Amino acid sequence: PRHKCGNQKSCPQNYFAFKIISGAANVVGPSICFDDLVLMSSVKNNIGRGLNIALVNGTTGQLLKTDAFDMYSG
Repeated sequence: PRHKCGNQKSCPQNYFAFKIISGAANVVGPSICFDDLVLMSSVKNNIGRGLNIALVNGTTGQLLKTDAFDMYSG
């Protein structure tokens, strides 16, 4: 069976599934999947160098904001 976000196990009821992939240099970009919806990825063109963050409402699961913080440039 297929599980949300491609995880190996399904989550219990009333829990959100998520998967965060950090990426590998310039070869593979990072991605954030939440409850089977890709929030950030190179395909969506909304990731950046450094920390990529998605703010999600913990009750409803609604995406509130995404952003990237470039830790190299300061």
